[in-house]
Amino acid sequence: MSLLWITGLCVTALVVVRISNWWYRWSNPKSNGKLPPGSMGFPIIGETFDFFKPHRFYEISPFLKKKMLRYGPLFRTSILGVNTVISTDMDVNLDILRHENEYFNLSYPDGLVKPLGKESMFLKTGNIHKHIKKICMRLLGSENLKRKIIKDMDHVTCEHLSLKVGQGRFDLRDLASSLITAHLTPKVISGLKPETQSMLMESFKAFSFDWFRTSYILSAGRGLYNTLWACRQGMKLIKDVYTRRITSREKYNDFLETALEESEKEGNSVNEDVIVSLIFTLSGITQDTTSKAICMVVKFVSENPKVLVELKREHEAILANREDKEGGVTWEEFRHKMIFTNMVIHESLRMTNLAPMMFRKVVKDVEIKGKSGFLTKGERLRSLATEGLSGRKLRLLHVRYTIPADWIVLVIPSLVHFDPEIYDNPFEFNPWRWEGKELRSGSKTFMVFGAGTRQCAGSEYARLQISLFIHHLVTTYDFSLSKDCEVIRVPGALFPNGISMNISKRSK
Repeated sequence: MSLLWITGLCVTALVVVRISNWWYRWSNPKSNGKLPPGSMGFPIIGETFDFFKPHRFYEISPFLKKKMLRYGPLFRTSILGVNTVISTDMDVNLDILRHENEYFNLSYPDGLVKPLGKESMFLKTGNIHKHIKKICMRLLGSENLKRKIIKDMDHVTCEHLSLKVGQGRFDLRDLASSLITAHLTPKVISGLKPETQSMLMESFKAFSFDWFRTSYILSAGRGLYNTLWACRQGMKLIKDVYTRRITSREKYNDFLETALEESEKEGNSVNEDVIVSLIFTLSGITQDTTSKAICMVVKFVSENPKVLVELKREHEAILANREDKEGGVTWEEFRHKMIFTNMVIHESLRMTNLAPMMFRKVVKDVEIKGKSGFLTKGERLRSLATEGLSGRKLRLLHVRYTIPADWIVLVIPSLVHFDPEIYDNPFEFNPWRWEGKELRSGSKTFMVFGAGTRQCAGSEYARLQISLFIHHLVTTYDFSLSKDCEVIRVPGALFPNGISMNISKRSK
């Protein structure tokens, strides 16, 4: 055998050994303790494509189902090139969200938050996040909704629906986005010239997270481009207004004025970039999630005639008992008269799961036990007492896992909403399951608005907007959706063909 052949074989063998070693280290990451079971997929890409593979709306993700059957509700993988532990256990999920800033920090993939800028509220932690959330509640909290928003929201919702009568089929998502931005934009920034306000509203409407929820490269690329364009244009417009406000010192009764007042307080870390990013992010996300929630509620109601009959009964009773027949929906009616409506919204949110996953970064090595959460130092020295559990749950209770620092924990609260041990017939839309139950507070079995310090500031806003839309829709119009209104999960809910709707005036 010639020297060239020998050299070639040696080089080939060396390359194979190096690749094998690299693959082994990728598949078996180092840890100071026992890692959760699982597999890491292919180097770099991991199991990203399997995780984001579209699946039917009325089923659990095949990827998660397969992993849970093999490894249980806590397992390791690699998503978007990052070492990740996925948790579908409701107790562990709640503990993770409650221990933010202690063991975990908020962390999303770069591609998801980069369009929003480095000052995005998504990236803020600790006291600054608490302060920003407090500012947000000045706009979206119950008191401001009651005093300044409900009247305009009701008028705009009624007006936008009336304009669609006789126009044939239209896209419901576009209608919902339009009416939300129409009444919200002046509350956020007032005193704009009509053309400037129109451009800002278009920027808010163009913002969407749907690009991130699709595994189709072309669709994701087009969606990302539109979102980047919306962020650049919207933030530029907001920054221009901010600069004019600082220069002129004119006072306006809007959210920007509130944010400016906060930034001028001594020792405050809220600067220009934070305010600009906050206003755009808050407005964009509010229209994106609330418009999708409206679409899903309308779809569920249109598919369940008994639900529609009960909604009509409730809202016609509200109209009959209203003292001011020309007045709109009141706060009292929203909070105390729309009982079944709130049950419908609650059930729709459970089924839809607008926030199907939450990303958290491990700050320091953390030890987790399968059922009850984190192990303290004392617990590490003591053996765990059994809790009368059996099978897989008993095994999980006795297994202690270590998640290394800098890993991502991907919390999946949505699977709890489809647990047959918690919800009878979980894939059946049944608003009556919430009868007599508290509907305005989350729990470990209902986390559609998050939990802990990151609980959504706009939850009451969303409920109000959906309630007003339902009120005007069922009391004034007959409506129908096109038959091709398909909904899939990727893993968030997505309308691949849009959601086409037709409305006509109801006969008296």
